Amino acid sequence: MTQRGWEHPDFVLVSGDPYIDHPSFGTAVIGRVLENAGYKVAVLAQPDWRTSEDFMRYGRPRLGFFVTSGSIDSMVANYTASRRRRREDSLSPGGRIGMRPDRAVIVYTNRCREAYRDVPVVLGGIEASLRRFAHYDYWDDAVRRSVLLDAKADLIIYGMGERAAVSVADALNDGFTAADITWVPGTVFKGKEVLLPADTVLLPSYEALTAQVSSSAHKSAAEYYNESFVLKYDNNEAADAKVLAERYDKHYVIQNPPQTPLSTAEFDAVYDLPFTYAQHPIYDTEADKIPALHEIQFSITHVRGCYGNCAFCAITSHQGRTPTGRSLDSVIQEAERMTRSPDFKGYIHDVGGPTANISGPACDKMASKGACKRKDCLFPEPCTHLQPDHRDYLKMLRALRALPDVKKVFIRSGIRYDLVLADKVNGRDFARELTKYHVSGILKVAPEHTQPKVLKVMRKPAADQYEAFVKLFREADDHKTDKIHPEVSQKPRKPQYLLPYYISAHPGCDLQSAFDFSAYIEAHGGFVPDQIQDFYPTPGTLSTCIYYTGKDPFTREDVYVPGRNPAIPDERKLHRAILHHNKPENKAAYARATALRRRNGAIND
Repeated sequence: MTQRGWEHPDFVLVSGDPYIDHPSFGTAVIGRVLENAGYKVAVLAQPDWRTSEDFMRYGRPRLGFFVTSGSIDSMVANYTASRRRRREDSLSPGGRIGMRPDRAVIVYTNRCREAYRDVPVVLGGIEASLRRFAHYDYWDDAVRRSVLLDAKADLIIYGMGERAAVSVADALNDGFTAADITWVPGTVFKGKEVLLPADTVLLPSYEALTAQVSSSAHKSAAEYYNESFVLKYDNNEAADAKVLAERYDKHYVIQNPPQTPLSTAEFDAVYDLPFTYAQHPIYDTEADKIPALHEIQFSITHVRGCYGNCAFCAITSHQGRTPTGRSLDSVIQEAERMTRSPDFKGYIHDVGGPTANISGPACDKMASKGACKRKDCLFPEPCTHLQPDHRDYLKMLRALRALPDVKKVFIRSGIRYDLVLADKVNGRDFARELTKYHVSGILKVAPEHTQPKVLKVMRKPAADQYEAFVKLFREADDHKTDKIHPEVSQKPRKPQYLLPYYISAHPGCDLQSAFDFSAYIEAHGGFVPDQIQDFYPTPGTLSTCIYYTGKDPFTREDVYVPGRNPAIPDERKLHRAILHHNKPENKAAYARATALRRRNGAIND
């Protein structure tokens, strides 16, 4: 600030992440976008939240604080799916845990208020975005209020916030109070009933979501929760979303419709800002290096949004279902800037996004009118209107490979293998080039499960689709061998492996399904991979809604939920033991699971 001649900043961006000036980090993006709009921005990265002293470091901001937990929900950053304290935070200096508080946006906002009580506070990022309404909280095992109210903030910017951040900044700069900013798409605010448009969609009230039984409609809180989830899901596309309102006593939490996705030109402009692609110099000691930076630093995001719509994923709530891609020129220019870094060794670690090979709208209708309300593009099978086409992505990968200082371009974002199979024109070419040029020995894919009733709840393709992709992956190489794992294609001196990722204890998976799951994996691979993640009920996802209510909110059909059955309180642990029954530490749990299965008459030995 002294070097720039600033007496005070216009905005202070408070973040639970360390400061890395890279477009993979929301704080860096919003900071650069606000700077480009003419504002003076200071970043307060991982402040000491135990007092307000750090929050006064830059002096009183002229216009306001922008607050985020960082790239990850702080509770997910700090705790495992079994609610145990994590031992490492790969997004913190030295991997140290405890650099961000639990419920970070609430804590940070309280400290901002202590420092400067009347300065506006605007929340953003994944934690605020997915907690913008009342939500089931796995760590409390209860429905919490909107984080807007718990934090006592002025606004939430939800989703991808570039346009909304500038609009809010301009309004504050023009003299509007935070309470007067009620018109910006992609924002949530607190207001009275008089502010609601005539066509507002009223969500069930917080009282209804937390009461045992409503005296008027005799619905349970869980039934109201399902109703609320569906209304929010149906109004998540900018093309046709209505204002949503959730009542708390005499006021409402009001959500304006989402911002429309950035156009390709706008998307390009964000990535043309002067990012340094480096961590801040204060982290340059060996003890303070940020573990996650190695994978992120030379990775390129070419797309936002995803129409895959997996039940356990929050991308649809945060980025939307309508993908927007960058232009080829923009991606190439970013890669060329990367190659000029003294740390660049010739390897681009990823060219992707939520899903690497989804680079644009699924069909003409999605491009003009957004995603269909109740119809998925890929589940239970590809829509007849889907236009799968890998040509543009292949063109981009080929252009990156041709850059003189690039040795290798990897793809480490997820690949939708069902989309590869659906592309009858270019899918095989994509698979061939994928195995030949873009796999660093291992290609990570995510079938997630194998059992039909669980895959149905997950909204994932049937297991035979994964088997078909395995076959295509092996055939994509000129040379194969049967001497190694069957899910391997081998070129001379360089075997290529498919590494499947799975989720255990997901809603829909009972004890028998867990045993069948384990048997399938072993029968089709000969081993059980370590890449198995216990289902983590995080705010905003369909799977979390099912976990809490025990029902599919769209069909209202009952869904079995491991971990919610009072007869088997440790069932989530048992599912993991079934899958990894070969590990000594799981011997007792596996024996208990087997006894329970026999007792329930699930098998005949």
